[in-house]
Amino acid sequence: MSSAPFSPAASPRWTPQIHADRRPLLLGRNKIDTALRSYLAENDFIMVDPPGLQRSPGNETHLHAFATTAIGNDGVGATLFLHTSPEFSMKKLLAAGERRIASLGHVWRNRERSALHHPEFTMLEWYRAGEDYGVIIEDCLAMLKLAAGAVGSKMLRYKGRECDPFAEAERLNVVQAFERYAGIDLFATMDTAGNTDGEALASAMIAVGLDVPEDRSWSYLFSRVLVEKVEPNLGLGRVTVLDRYPAAEAALARRAADDMRVSERF
Repeated sequence: MSSAPFSPAASPRWTPQIHADRRPLLLGRNKIDTALRSYLAENDFIMVDPPGLQRSPGNETHLHAFATTAIGNDGVGATLFLHTSPEFSMKKLLAAGERRIASLGHVWRNRERSALHHPEFTMLEWYRAGEDYGVIIEDCLAMLKLAAGAVGSKMLRYKGRECDPFAEAERLNVVQAFERYAGIDLFATMDTAGNTDGEALASAMIAVGLDVPEDRSWSYLFSRVLVEKVEPNLGLGRVTVLDRYPAAEAALARRAADDMRVSERF
């Protein structure tokens, strides 16, 4: 846990009476940390500790890195970046031959500040080289149950909504979700190779009464519908696994063997 930046009026958490109210969260976090690390160890993962500073900010369009200056012994400065995920370092280890690796540590993302996003947070990232992505899904479901069980939670609750992490998960692909919750046939906005058409998606949105912004790029419109219409309907009562993303939204994922328009992303 880290103190909230940019908020000088924040409560002084270091005072004993205020910390007493927060301490159960600290203890719960430790229990979850222990449960996750135990699961990873039991499944033969090697824990790695990637460096937080790196030379490149990454190439993801919607991720922004914090920049800093490293001063050499000669007094000359060089720009380095706090990593937005440990991906670069971990994939070097995969290239070197590691098969199962995991990292649990802090990452930083600039231009992210909301009720659900903090510029510094803890990320668990793990890889199973050469294994089906369905095994990764099972990892997620197992670790969610372990985390809930570690703190004695039978239900997950947020703003009046409940989700049972121990119930059988719902499996829903992205195309099905767009049809069900937004009334949009996503396949009608792309060709058989997965190439997308922003104007076709804009027309589909207008047809079902959705506002269309000036930015009519397919990727932006896709994200808009996903956030506004699909995500609020997921995980109600039980966990939802949303998978088989359009290939255009899964650049590094393997395309599905039965349909080139979608990829093995969840």
